[in-house]
Amino acid sequence: MKFLTYKLQGKVSYGAVVDDGVVDLGKKFAKKYPSLRAAIKAGALEDLKKAVKGKKPDVKLSKISYLPVLPDARKIICVGLNYKAHREETGRPDTEHPTLFVRFADSQMGHNQPMLRPKESDRLDWEGELVVVIGKSGRRIPRDKAMKHVAGYSIYNDGSVRDWQRHTTQFTPGKNFPSTGGFGPWLVTADEIKDITAQTLTTRVNGVVKQQSQIDMMIFDIPALIAYISGFTNLNAGDVIVTGTPGGVGAARNPPEFMKPGDVVEVEITGIGTLRNPIKAG
Repeated sequence: MKFLTYKLQGKVSYGAVVDDGVVDLGKKFAKKYPSLRAAIKAGALEDLKKAVKGKKPDVKLSKISYLPVLPDARKIICVGLNYKAHREETGRPDTEHPTLFVRFADSQMGHNQPMLRPKESDRLDWEGELVVVIGKSGRRIPRDKAMKHVAGYSIYNDGSVRDWQRHTTQFTPGKNFPSTGGFGPWLVTADEIKDITAQTLTTRVNGVVKQQSQIDMMIFDIPALIAYISGFTNLNAGDVIVTGTPGGVGAARNPPEFMKPGDVVEVEITGIGTLRNPIKAG
């Protein structure tokens, strides 16, 4: 099933996608599960599925404003350099452990919402990525049990302001400008995708393919990431892992290519859907 967070007539809610519309679950579960993250934290996704059964949509998808799938995520842990082709195009050496950095929840925006190129830079780059949403909390999670902690999957565009990213060895400034982290359009529960590693990720800018890779080309796969991250911090239900981007980023092209106002960037992952964001001046 697909779950999303959205705004309609100024009110924020969450719901399940049914046909071309949304069944409003935020209204039904306002006291018990006030947000999608709260429902995931409570282990209530099965309750939500049962509540949707046989229901007709309350509103069409075309009428809503999409918000980040989890706008109130407590942890957004991003993985850098996690595909061989991307590591090679950046000239970075192999590493024994994953390269990690964090995003702030308020740097995100939803599907169809503008990604903002900041006034401080003209080097806004695309990075299409698979999102793993944690559904069961844990610490020191062994690799062979890691997938049992996954609630589902989504799509991310880790918009990167390259010059600010490279001011120092730390990535944080270039990864946290407002409205540069596209997250959506929805969460697809893990039971809907038999093999996430068999899915294909494609990033397009103005309809032109810039990145394309199968998910199984990750250097550190999902179980490895969950095991490693949970080794130093609690992974809580509702936390987000953004798993890395394939080769084909704009900064590595000759000459370099960066997104500009008027562009449209799309990240598609088979089995999940397509995240679309127009680029505007920030």
